[in-house]
Amino acid sequence: MSDSVICADHGPVRTLTMNRPEARNALNRDLIRALYSALKEADADDAVRAVVLTGTDPAFCAGVDLKEAARDGLTYFAEFKSQSCITAVAEMRTPIIGAINGATFTGGLEVALGCDFLIASERAVFADTHARVGILPGGGMTARLPQFVGLGMARRMSMTGEVVDAARAEKIGLVTEVVAHERLLDRAVELATQIAEVPGPTMVGLKEIYTAGAAPAIDPGLAAEERIAFAQHRDFEGLGDQFRAVSERNKRQIDGG
Repeated sequence: MSDSVICADHGPVRTLTMNRPEARNALNRDLIRALYSALKEADADDAVRAVVLTGTDPAFCAGVDLKEAARDGLTYFAEFKSQSCITAVAEMRTPIIGAINGATFTGGLEVALGCDFLIASERAVFADTHARVGILPGGGMTARLPQFVGLGMARRMSMTGEVVDAARAEKIGLVTEVVAHERLLDRAVELATQIAEVPGPTMVGLKEIYTAGAAPAIDPGLAAEERIAFAQHRDFEGLGDQFRAVSERNKRQIDGG
């Protein structure tokens, strides 16, 4: 496995840590492929009863790798067609908890929204900056974010690109709990261990029921993103300078500047 994802087992709980700290865990091709493989391997392993997904500090995930996207254009976005780590999170049969340790922006937020639920460090911040980059979300943002925070707040976050801190994220329902930063992983593993104690067939059935119940609200949004967003991605030449500018701004926000 690539060193861009660190895998560790705690009994029946597997932790997967996105590990590109110098790039705030932005999703370059290597991380996309490595995370996709790690998720699929965990889901296929009967010994893994729950998964915790997190990032190496200072960020959970800054989203797409804007420099790579600006350089490679459509070929970069095509990576999400063949080995989408975003889709892989949402399709997990194994329960998966997001342990949000820091900045979670745009595509990183789409990764997080595929988890069954999220807990956050006090340092966590969230934003959907797709519109500010000049592209449309294509990883399920418009379908899944309303399921967490409601339609009005989801539209507000996407239309403004505002940054939501951990306390507010808990208040609006984006995360279920906020803990001290140094306690985050321990708390996530503790919750995952409780999940792992439930008989396997029962938990598989519970996830299936929740997924089926949410599908009527989520599936049309996913289809709309597929139709509209990916059509736009085929025609975004000239956005390179804008991508770079947003990348620098996001970096300042993540660093607290």
